[in-house]
Amino acid sequence: MKQHGFPKQEKLKKKSDIDLLFKKGKWLSVDNLRIIYLTPNDTATLDSHKTGVSVSKKFFKKAVDRNRLKRLLREAYRLNKPLYKQAFGEKSLAMLFWVSKEMPEHYSDLEKNFLELCKKKTR
Repeated sequence: MKQHGFPKQEKLKKKSDIDLLFKKGKWLSVDNLRIIYLTPNDTATLDSHKTGVSVSKKFFKKAVDRNRLKRLLREAYRLNKPLYKQAFGEKSLAMLFWVSKEMPEHYSDLEKNFLELCKKKTR
């Protein structure tokens, strides 16, 4: 498998997984980026690593803007996957959120927030 890929098996899509994540997950935030995650220490039912992204319709009315932000979030995850797995573990459920009304000016700003989020978890 490619080191910097985002295959279908890693995408968080099942309603039962998402419900479990919101029921038992822990939240972390850095600036405009927020994550809810669940690790095997929190529950014994995790057997793989899955990640999802979400952008609020409340903040971004146009689907074009929401989709752009979701692409940027997935790209930040995809390119920094080894660091992410080191911080959150090989078997975890997680969902990334953008919680601001402003679009990030550059991809590098969003990626910097993502890297700070990973560093915050490892502390």
